[in-house]
Amino acid sequence: MTEWLDGATIVISTGYAGLPVADMTSLRRALREKEVRYKVVKNTLAYIAAENAGRPELKEIIQGPSAIAFGYGEPTDPAKALSEFIRETRSPLQIHGAVLDGRVLDGAQVEQLASLPSKDELVAQMLSRMQSPIAGLVNVLNGPIGGLARVLQGRIDQMHEQPAE
Repeated sequence: MTEWLDGATIVISTGYAGLPVADMTSLRRALREKEVRYKVVKNTLAYIAAENAGRPELKEIIQGPSAIAFGYGEPTDPAKALSEFIRETRSPLQIHGAVLDGRVLDGAQVEQLASLPSKDELVAQMLSRMQSPIAGLVNVLNGPIGGLARVLQGRIDQMHEQPAE
């Protein structure tokens, strides 16, 4: 468990009491697709692993029978996957909290994290907003030049239409 904690970008503690085995299996499958490891843990062993990994804040989010989701990539992915699973299956699974970059989040904050766009989506939105003014500037600069070109082309067309004298 210490090794799992070492590489994790986010650790989310959940209460799995009342969750049927079939639902637990489908949850693990959904999380595995997001490269998230989900393990039922003994609290005492989790406390020891947290101390050994130098992450004592993990003790604050482990309450009662716990299962922990260890996320290794985008921090929003495990939160989104858990939140989506709870919403879609109307599961009794509860999110106790999370540890993200050494900061402890409560269940409500994890839900807020799940509602955020991913890093790739944020980058795409930022690039789109950065390109918009540039495209507007190009259109403004092209306006007078385009107008001049149309006037000149109209004059050329007019000269071709007139009979030669």
